[in-house]
Amino acid sequence: MITQVTKGIKISVSTSFEGTFFKNYKMHYAFGYTITIENQSKKPVQLTSRHWRIYDSLNELEILDGEGVIGQKPVINPGESHTYTSGCLLASTVGAMKGHYNMVTLATSEIFRVYIPTFKFSAPFALN
Repeated sequence: MITQVTKGIKISVSTSFEGTFFKNYKMHYAFGYTITIENQSKKPVQLTSRHWRIYDSLNELEILDGEGVIGQKPVINPGESHTYTSGCLLASTVGAMKGHYNMVTLATSEIFRVYIPTFKFSAPFALN
């Protein structure tokens, strides 16, 4: 598991290989990731948006921006956490992701970034 703390918000990431399949006459490799966002600060915060940089060893860098995570903009109180699972498709057996969440401190309306550490994907059969 990979972890990083920014301004009292701890991000923990674990990854998994989900399998392969053909789509549009190409092989794709499916990877899952589970992220836990833990509020170790003393104030409630809300996740408002996300920014991802997806690295695929056979494709160009892909950048994704969007509202919330998996359709939610969770409020995380001090001492609480929010966990979600998502995934990505790669054209290769090896890749990585990193990014950040835009958050707001509810008591003060302060907007800040929480960095998501780089986490790697690799199909078990790719690295002998």
